[in-house]
Amino acid sequence: MNAAIRAVTRQAIHNGYTVYGIERGFLGIINREIRELGPRDVGGIITSGGTVLKTARFPEFKELAMQEKAYSVLQDMGIESLIVIGGDGSMAGAEALSRLGLNTMTIPATIDNDMNGTEYTIGFDTAINTVVDAVGKIRDTSNSHERIAIVEVMGRHAGHIALQSGLACGAEIVIIPEVGISLDAVCNRINESHQMGKEFSIILVAEGTYGGQAVKDYIKSHTYFDPSLTVLGYLQRGGSPSAFDSLLAARMSSAALEAIAKGEKNQILGYIEGRIKAIPYKVACNYKFPLDISQYTLLTTLSR
Repeated sequence: MNAAIRAVTRQAIHNGYTVYGIERGFLGIINREIRELGPRDVGGIITSGGTVLKTARFPEFKELAMQEKAYSVLQDMGIESLIVIGGDGSMAGAEALSRLGLNTMTIPATIDNDMNGTEYTIGFDTAINTVVDAVGKIRDTSNSHERIAIVEVMGRHAGHIALQSGLACGAEIVIIPEVGISLDAVCNRINESHQMGKEFSIILVAEGTYGGQAVKDYIKSHTYFDPSLTVLGYLQRGGSPSAFDSLLAARMSSAALEAIAKGEKNQILGYIEGRIKAIPYKVACNYKFPLDISQYTLLTTLSR
């Protein structure tokens, strides 16, 4: 998110706007944790993971009273447009404020890559690279010890991280919510691989499926293998952004400000077929980018 914060701040100042940074998201609006940002306030953050403005969960923002309070605070400060950087929950909050009369723009940022209106979200590519790097290290150990390694990755109810990183690192099996595969089938595939001469296997498990521990326990009790389990967890959320994510952040930020300058309102900035497109919230649901099942078929073929 830092790359987007930097790009928004500097581009907006260049365009003649006064820029304020809000700490801790919607909670920060309620608490008036709002400060003016200058070009040097965002210097040196482009290669840092996370967000210098911090973030906070604030489920109470679903309440109309909280939304109205936040709108009042922003009006008091003379803030005319709000650029929100985040996932589905952040966009829902932005939409709520837009219904009250505030112009909002959403820059999609979540490692899960599961938002309507965009093919890619900021953070997704970085997370994939993190998983591939981690699996490479785990594979070295699995190869040496001739073991099956189970790696649980994030993604909530979407299997994008597991599938894309599985293709990139050559995983033998990927378990994702979008494709039903029984644990018996997983065990059969492991046995087939072993009979073909494979001495080790990598199994990627999306957190929205059985869970890594359940897969490990089932394999251990139904085969003669004793897999290792690594849960990558929040490791996937940190680290320097990939070049793709940094470029995406800059392009989406610039497009958001261009839309504001044109008088456009209440949109998500989507990456669609290589282009950045400003899409009104009310039609973003028409731009769905589900997981590409053909890639799962390809992975299955290549893993054999």
